[in-house]
Amino acid sequence: MTTKSPEQAKGQKHIQGATGPWEVVIGIEVHAQVNSKAKLFSGASTTFGAEPNENVSLVDAAMPGMLPVINKYCVEQAIRTGLGLNAQINLYSVFDRKNYFYPDLPQGYQISQFLQPIVGEGIVEVDMPDGSVVEVGVERLHLEQDAGKSIHDLHPKMSYVDLNRSGVALMEIVSKPDLRSSEEAGLYVTKLRSILRYLGTCDGNMEQGSMRADVNVSVRRPGEELGTRCEIKNMNSVRFIRAAIEYEARRQVDVIEEGGTIDQETLLFDTVNGVTRSMRSKEEAHDYRYFPDPDLLPLELDKVWVEDIKATLPELPDEKKKRFISDFGLSPYDASVLVADRDRAAYFEDVAGGRDAKMAANWVTSELFGALKKMDVDITDSPVKAEELGKLIDLIKDDTISGKIAKQVFEIMFETGQDPAHIVEERGLKQVTDTGAIEAVVDEIIAANPDKAEEYKQKPKALGWFVGQVMQRTQGKANPKTVNELLKKKLDG
Repeated sequence: MTTKSPEQAKGQKHIQGATGPWEVVIGIEVHAQVNSKAKLFSGASTTFGAEPNENVSLVDAAMPGMLPVINKYCVEQAIRTGLGLNAQINLYSVFDRKNYFYPDLPQGYQISQFLQPIVGEGIVEVDMPDGSVVEVGVERLHLEQDAGKSIHDLHPKMSYVDLNRSGVALMEIVSKPDLRSSEEAGLYVTKLRSILRYLGTCDGNMEQGSMRADVNVSVRRPGEELGTRCEIKNMNSVRFIRAAIEYEARRQVDVIEEGGTIDQETLLFDTVNGVTRSMRSKEEAHDYRYFPDPDLLPLELDKVWVEDIKATLPELPDEKKKRFISDFGLSPYDASVLVADRDRAAYFEDVAGGRDAKMAANWVTSELFGALKKMDVDITDSPVKAEELGKLIDLIKDDTISGKIAKQVFEIMFETGQDPAHIVEERGLKQVTDTGAIEAVVDEIIAANPDKAEEYKQKPKALGWFVGQVMQRTQGKANPKTVNELLKKKLDG
């Protein structure tokens, strides 16, 4: 495995413009909703799908005299995430007021963190398809409360406001501008989501809005200073993130090459037409008039408490990948595929326990994943449980069935949920291992095809034709190894 610094890994990834190559520079701000039953500064529920304005306390609605009270569990979740990102945990942090006015922000400000966040610099390792690893720096992670939601399509003249999301705890994870392609950006968000799910700090459901991203894109000539960036807001799928970056980077190159300049602005991505559209000029920190929230004391953490949280961290994807390679002898690619999802990794380990790990990996990543994808079923709801798939592999290894028959058995298992041994017995699918019975079939086929036997002497590859005939005659039940051995013996004799 080769680890590349941002400079090494991205130096070759350019957009070719009319006037020469351009480098794309990408930074991503991920807003991850904290897995918590209550909001950041109130006890209101965070349950998704509640009726509009059902999960709203007096604090969330900004009623006069209502004061925020910090949710300790949300703080713990932010610390866990920071530790999972190999980041600096700041024992002293401050909550600030970020002032802006919008109908779904009842207070007229958002409680966030600015100069002194709870988590400092960290790193995320992104596995690339070529086997290399790109290190993406994390600038910071800070806690903040979410705003509500404005709804504009329920009335021809009025907008509605739903405050259920108001006050929900968010972790804003800000990357450094280390990404250099839409592919890297997509893989970074995917890896970050995997880490959060392993940690249990965010469910990562982008389609429900519990994880979304703001993507900053700029272009420059290779080696030059950073260009003017534009921010694409509220991206809720990896596919759209990649498409938006590709369009926006090309747009910026075209504008500059035609003699124009890039305005720093906030954009939205039109997913129907695949284009970015201007939303407003980009705000800077001074526009928000940050100042420490007078209702909240600075957050001071006990170092022992942080160490106690660290001791409870699960095995994370990078560690699990290394273990799968060393303990199971898997390739880096197979290991990466399996550890990308915690439930899939656990399923594989249950199947592989005490068995041929490579065979287990092949069955899980090929047959099982393929069937699950086709039926749009999550692995936690798989009709074939890990124990049953392990039993199927055992039947292959002890020569009860062939690999080809096993695929038929697996299809029946997926449809019915039945035990593989029961299917094999009930349907008479046991492999024929009786050498005498197989030899009789071999003799018949050779005797009936003397021309093919002669052809074999000139072209040994013709053996495959004989194997196919024997397997067809035995309905695929003959042991392939025995068939090959007998045919070679007879034809070479």
